[in-house]
Amino acid sequence: MKFVRLLGSEIVLGTLIAILSVFTAVASYQGSVADSKQNENEVKAMQNLNDGNAEYLSANQFIVYDYTMYDGWYTTESEDKAPYYESSYSESLQNAIATDPDNPFSEDYYNSMYADANGYWADSDTAFETAGQWDNRGDGLQLVMLIMALGLAFAAWASLLKDESNMRLLFASLAVITFLAGIVTYLGLPTTVG
Repeated sequence: MKFVRLLGSEIVLGTLIAILSVFTAVASYQGSVADSKQNENEVKAMQNLNDGNAEYLSANQFIVYDYTMYDGWYTTESEDKAPYYESSYSESLQNAIATDPDNPFSEDYYNSMYADANGYWADSDTAFETAGQWDNRGDGLQLVMLIMALGLAFAAWASLLKDESNMRLLFASLAVITFLAGIVTYLGLPTTVG
């Protein structure tokens, strides 16, 4: 019974108010950092996605140009014109012809032409995944902040009640419980992101 009465003492309640205030502020700050990191990674992902789309369209234009030049070389009736067409091939087509002259427009050719676009898209996927992890961490920190603020409210109400009040002990107990729940929730958050 003495321990229960100690829980309602001004020293314990004042300490609870201070600790809960600090943890609420820390969770709030870390939540803001998580939101900022989420936004940063989403912007990076969108930039990479846009760059990948631009590279894909550019590669398509070069592929059409390669087809045009290859068709020109293939159908030319003048051997004098053949070097013009061959010199206009992209490096990827030249490598593909050197590798397999019977199948220059192979899968390797397309992989080479789309390599930059695929690289940007892979970077975009990674950045979106990292943004999602920061989002989850931010959501968790919002929950911690909510729990700690609730505990802070219980401790504040307890401190306003008379020493003999049973409600003071109840609110003090609830403040301790919510504090512990907030700590457990906080410790359960993922510590590493992206």
